[in-house]
Amino acid sequence: MIRVPFHDLYSALHKAMLALGLPEDRARRCAQLFAETTRDGVYTHGLNRFPRFSAMVRNGSIHVDATPTLAAAFGAIERWNGNLGIGNLNAQDSMARAIELARKHGIGAVALANSNHWMRGGAFGWQAADEGMFAICWSNTLANVPVWGATTPAIGNNPLVLAVPRAEGNIVLDMAMSQFSYGTLASYSKRDKPLPVPGGYDVEGKLTDDAAAIEGSQRALPIGYWKGSGLAVVLDAIAAMLSGGTATHQFDKDPQREAGQSQIFLVIDPAHLAAASELNHIADGIVDSLRQATPIDPAKPVRYPGEQTLQLREENMRLGVPVDEDVWREVGEGRLSKG
Repeated sequence: MIRVPFHDLYSALHKAMLALGLPEDRARRCAQLFAETTRDGVYTHGLNRFPRFSAMVRNGSIHVDATPTLAAAFGAIERWNGNLGIGNLNAQDSMARAIELARKHGIGAVALANSNHWMRGGAFGWQAADEGMFAICWSNTLANVPVWGATTPAIGNNPLVLAVPRAEGNIVLDMAMSQFSYGTLASYSKRDKPLPVPGGYDVEGKLTDDAAAIEGSQRALPIGYWKGSGLAVVLDAIAAMLSGGTATHQFDKDPQREAGQSQIFLVIDPAHLAAASELNHIADGIVDSLRQATPIDPAKPVRYPGEQTLQLREENMRLGVPVDEDVWREVGEGRLSKG
């Protein structure tokens, strides 16, 4: 890994987006989301995800000009069609609409069908929390995790995001239904490093911390074993049913043709329920209680969800954003934007 200034990272991505055919305003927004994801330490879904994004634009799975269109509405809930547009832009627009609905009704819900991979789902939790809103959002995916009790993939790792606004630092949980995302597995595998805890099974059915072995067996471990497996099924059902979109079992098995995802964006505006000072007092009390816990390693204090993001954001803006040299070189040379 090498470090590059954030502006250089954004500029290279912006240029690459334009080369892929994105209109200027969409290229700018998409590059910003990719760059901010990398800046915040989610390297697997930032710059490192760009090669797959580029391939999907070139194979026609992602339509760079498409924007969401309203399909149905009733009060505070709306159904939108993503029209196979750019996933992170569709998600950003959907969260913005859910926030708008919440300001009007106190709660807002957008069910989005026919979209694409949203890259870092946590970005949309931060989007809501920065506006003083509570948020829950999730997406389904292709089948990449075995349902509990089986050996073959039948459920998605369906990312789930929960966000809590807080003046001293938002609390944002961004998690998948697998112990490690496949992007994280690929990262550990490339570096030939063991996972911090077992993340799946090898081809012999043994739990392992060997990322390459898990990639080879396609047997990633659901979080909480059967509980994560069940949660993945329910998240998929709610997203597909409310949006009228695609369910996990209907996706193409090729990751570079995983188009048409179903997503949910729920937002609550607490403004008419309690003063911001009261809410912050409660959130600060929760965070302070965590600080009192005795850490296993004194050198690694306990963190609340989202705290490391803020720390990495500051560090990477100051020192430069860590990037994979090979991917950085390909983006800079424009090789990933050529058909």
